[in-house]
Amino acid sequence: MSVTIVPSYRYLSNVEIHVEGHGKVVGDIAWGGNWFYLVEGYGPEITLSNLKDLSSFSIAAMEALEAAGIHGDDGSKIDHVEIFGPPSDPLKSDSRNFVMCPGGEYDRSPCGTGTSAKLACLYASGKLKPDQIWRQSSILGTVFEGEVIPLDGQKVIPKVSGRAWVNGETNILIDPSDPFRFGIG
Repeated sequence: MSVTIVPSYRYLSNVEIHVEGHGKVVGDIAWGGNWFYLVEGYGPEITLSNLKDLSSFSIAAMEALEAAGIHGDDGSKIDHVEIFGPPSDPLKSDSRNFVMCPGGEYDRSPCGTGTSAKLACLYASGKLKPDQIWRQSSILGTVFEGEVIPLDGQKVIPKVSGRAWVNGETNILIDPSDPFRFGIG
């Protein structure tokens, strides 16, 4: 499947914070449909066996961002942390990531909005050209491919492709006599 994501961009680069237990950490703030703090070369190695430590590091980074008053350009909380490291298989991907989402949950995929934020940062740094494919691997080894279409300034429209599996199905029943069957208001 392929999706075209919202216009994405790097808002700030080289943002330094102090993460409890890890010291100085430097990363970028980017929008890819959610606000992300993207770091490379900090925190535990990106392996499933380090899940607890990766989660703790990411949550501490979110807390440090909030304590320092660092927000997105619209004042929104940065509620995703994306850690990058070398790929487990350089023939399959360019990088491996771990994405911490709100509520202390991690993304099992490379994260569509996170990959979009990463693509925007790569483009802003001159490390990704239009029509160049970036392959992003997740902590589980699943891979998304991404490319960008440039807009004005440093904004891009990311196109992200990957595999998807049906993991749920639901039926919604609406009683015709329910006066609020279409919602309230």
